[in-house]
Amino acid sequence: MAMRKISIFGATGSIGQNTIDLIRRDPEGYDIVALTGGHNIAQLARDARDLGAKIAVTAHEDRLPELKQALLGSGIEAAAGASALVEAASRPADWIMSAIVGAAGLAPGLKALEQGSTLALANKESLVCAGSLLMQTAARHGARILPVDSEHSAVFQALVGERIAEVERIIITASGGAFRDWPLERLKSATLAQASSHPNWDMGQRITVDSASMFNKALEVIETREFFGVLPEQIEVLVHPQSLVHALVGFRDGALMSHLGAPDMRHAIGYALHWPDRKHLPVARLDLAAHGGLEFRAPDPDRYPALRLAYEVMARGGLCGAAFNGAKERALDHFIAGRIGFLDMAAITEHVLDQLETEAGLIDDAITLENVTRVDDLARRAVDRRVVQKAG
Repeated sequence: MAMRKISIFGATGSIGQNTIDLIRRDPEGYDIVALTGGHNIAQLARDARDLGAKIAVTAHEDRLPELKQALLGSGIEAAAGASALVEAASRPADWIMSAIVGAAGLAPGLKALEQGSTLALANKESLVCAGSLLMQTAARHGARILPVDSEHSAVFQALVGERIAEVERIIITASGGAFRDWPLERLKSATLAQASSHPNWDMGQRITVDSASMFNKALEVIETREFFGVLPEQIEVLVHPQSLVHALVGFRDGALMSHLGAPDMRHAIGYALHWPDRKHLPVARLDLAAHGGLEFRAPDPDRYPALRLAYEVMARGGLCGAAFNGAKERALDHFIAGRIGFLDMAAITEHVLDQLETEAGLIDDAITLENVTRVDDLARRAVDRRVVQKAG
């Protein structure tokens, strides 16, 4: 069997590192085209050398000299910046992991789809910002998108052999994050360190904080609509503290199909990597008797206002998803920097959405890469202004 050409965008993050872990277990099966990362130059260079990548790219242009030095003598090409990411995505590959965090993953993902590649999509922000553009690009170029979020991979697997027209509802689960059992009043004083500790999953800081605020789940609700083409009212969220049931699909005959597995992202990554086959994965096997029980509860709307915002975004349509994601990402930046409180993230995001909706044309234009980029920038600037106003 010929070696598969593989590229990993976001190689130094948790999804990228788990992908590399699986690839290292079958080194003869893959030919690594490109690895990309951010500030962790040492990890990026080490993985590029170990896997024999053709090119390594850092998103940060000021880190290029460091990357070149780390790759000296290896014969591996080094590049940096947003244009270099897009260029790397244009290099022929059979399978590309899209795990860049945030809206920055959209342009490389679109370029990969234009090559007709299979895109393993862990970058949920792409679908939130420009779902129709992404899906249309894939269809136009004969490319395929495979979901890598654990919830959407679970739905995808539950739908094998089924017709989407027979789906009555899709239920995605949420752990509830670090603050699921906190008194509401205490959330006002929640710290970054407290928000950065997830009870079940081992993830990067940003997604762990997003889990605590449920912004991560809000994005996944929109992602569910975009990926599977169901109506917003068919999408439900349940808090499931054990994180063993990743999603359930309800059909019109009343049946529910669920997907269970240990909280390990290698489940979803491995399914996308080997699809349409299933291969052995080095993940824990569930002992349901040892767990004893599974708990589910409806999410508290006062604790998780981000979920309400997700449904409002879907109702507004247009470029509202891009505005929502841009505002949410920038609000998270300010929380991490200590400029705003935990609850301020949702309040500021909602304020910015309302502001941009009243400004004619800002969220009603066609969903193009240019318009998405423009609205994303407008939303981030609006968040900055709001933070300054609150500080004053």
